[in-house]
Amino acid sequence: MSCTWGVPLFRNDPLLATLDLLRPRLPRLLLAVALGVVSLGSALALTAVSAWLITRAWQMPPVLHLTVAAVTVRALAISRGVFGYCERLASHDTALRAAGNARVGLYRRLADAPTDVALRQHSGELVARVGAAVDDLSNVVVRAVLPIAVAAVLGVAAVVTVGVISPTAAAVLAAGLIVAGVIAPWLAARAVTATEAVAVQYHSGRDVAAMLALEHAPELRVSGRLPDVITESERQHRDWGRASDRAAAPAALAAAAPSAAMGASVLGAVIAGISLASGISLVSPMTLAILMLLPLSAFEATTALPGAAVQLTRSRIAARRLLDLTLPQDVRPRPTVTPVDVSPGDRLAIVGPSGSGKTTLLMEMAAKYAQTPGEAAFFAEDAHLFATTVRDNLLVARGDATDDEMRAALRRVGLGPWLDALPDEMSTLLVGGAAAVSAGQRRRLLLARALISRFPVVLLDEPTEHLDAADARQLLSELLTPDGLFPAERTVVVATHHLPDQLPCPTLNLAASR
Repeated sequence: MSCTWGVPLFRNDPLLATLDLLRPRLPRLLLAVALGVVSLGSALALTAVSAWLITRAWQMPPVLHLTVAAVTVRALAISRGVFGYCERLASHDTALRAAGNARVGLYRRLADAPTDVALRQHSGELVARVGAAVDDLSNVVVRAVLPIAVAAVLGVAAVVTVGVISPTAAAVLAAGLIVAGVIAPWLAARAVTATEAVAVQYHSGRDVAAMLALEHAPELRVSGRLPDVITESERQHRDWGRASDRAAAPAALAAAAPSAAMGASVLGAVIAGISLASGISLVSPMTLAILMLLPLSAFEATTALPGAAVQLTRSRIAARRLLDLTLPQDVRPRPTVTPVDVSPGDRLAIVGPSGSGKTTLLMEMAAKYAQTPGEAAFFAEDAHLFATTVRDNLLVARGDATDDEMRAALRRVGLGPWLDALPDEMSTLLVGGAAAVSAGQRRRLLLARALISRFPVVLLDEPTEHLDAADARQLLSELLTPDGLFPAERTVVVATHHLPDQLPCPTLNLAASR
């Protein structure tokens, strides 16, 4: 029988808010902590016994007096590796099970959620959340919780042990452990947070400039703007590098602080040992050796804490990214949309900037028509292109379409020259799916799918994105004109950022209605 952590009471921290998604096994985690404590505790005990053995051997006692200590040194050296290996098994088992629980939970949430919850997210964003974000979240168990728990237990044990010999040395050791185990990790986490903030600030601008140069290089070269776009991308990258260096400055201090704290603790132990040796009370050489060498081993547990703080920060960022998919549906803010009714043969343009609710409105319309099978089809802006032939990529819209119908559809959307240039025409394999075509060609292929389909109502999301202005105006005019691209009896609803001037069709401007 195993117990799991349930829904936490405090939701302010995103990590706490996602514990019910990870559902780590508490007994297995406690076992990993215990094994980690025993493993590093063996190193701590090994230092103490070795110090006793060295100083006792210096007194040249009978060999039998050293036998137990010698055997203990060997046993502790072996046990450290054995228990460390067992701790790795237990902790990684806990982390992997937690990651599996998180992915299963995400899939269930997506399956039970309204359709727009998943479709409003870009496919790459969904993959990132279910993949890298879950990995970063589950790593908090192995790389943060476990090192922090082990360091806390061993730090207290080391301070208590040294305190038995010298309270002054114990106080110095405690101060050093606080510096190495609290202040240095805090500085490291602060540096990571600042770096992430800088990345958010500069990453988008750099990528926009780079993708603009990559996707529209021919047009930019003809207009003479390509060198300026490339220069802007390089400038954004340099600015990002300089800002990242400034944001990472606390990390250098965090790296130096543990070494300084260790040196101060050892120096304090030496001073305390000298004062004990010169005092009235007699202290054995073995005790003094343990007092001076034990701080060196006590700091071993704190070496992983800066990395643990960094992992906590990264896991918290990942948790924030997952919260949109893990929050209960009844508390998730739902976008408000204006109800729209269309009649057979209508043409409607939905205009508005990104984030104004165009896609949501199309989703609501698709859900309404879904009550009647075969009535409407929604064609998303990032619909998938399969790594198969051009023919198969079009047949997904209508399985009984002929090659002549598909060729005609491709030519009507402006892909005639592209089709003629293909080595095997309709049988040409699109290697990598969307990677085999440009962004504009992908939009036209998706539009050709819509032409081939026979749904009475066609809902198109940004069908002319990534096309040049002239082609976009022409296609939108044909889409929204009866008997243009679509027969007059079919209903066509198009969501777009801009419309051609003097277009004779009803328009719903979401930006103006909000």
